[in-house]
Amino acid sequence: MLIKDIMKKPIVVYEDNDLTDVIKLFREKKISGAPVLNKDGKLVGIISESDIVKTLITHNEDLNLILPSPLDLIELPLKTALKIEEFKEDLKNALKTKVRDVMTKKVVVAKPDMTINDAAKLMVENNIKRLPVVDDEGNLIGIVTRGDLIEALI
Repeated sequence: MLIKDIMKKPIVVYEDNDLTDVIKLFREKKISGAPVLNKDGKLVGIISESDIVKTLITHNEDLNLILPSPLDLIELPLKTALKIEEFKEDLKNALKTKVRDVMTKKVVVAKPDMTINDAAKLMVENNIKRLPVVDDEGNLIGIVTRGDLIEALI
């Protein structure tokens, strides 16, 4: 069986989108990743939930809770409140990040005449969950996920 027989129409995002837009799209369409296009419609990357999660990771300093002094006991609620506000601000800023800044730029692609066995091998070798399908000119024409491959076996 060939990729062109099982590929789906891709849901895409654009490199200028904010992560907030991508998260909303992923939730609405119930997907976990999508090809990324530039303003000319050319494939320039791929973004997944794991790319987004990596962006949302923030560094938190440890609060010194060992044998606090009386002054520390007074300051602790204030320090904690400030940390929470700092985290909220970091998260808000992270969600404004552009797709181009977090997407995977080296995209592994499939061709429509590739077999599903070859596509499965590509996914395993590259530890990826989806393959954009491109024509001979490199234009995005479809997408195949691991689920599509499994479904094709039935």
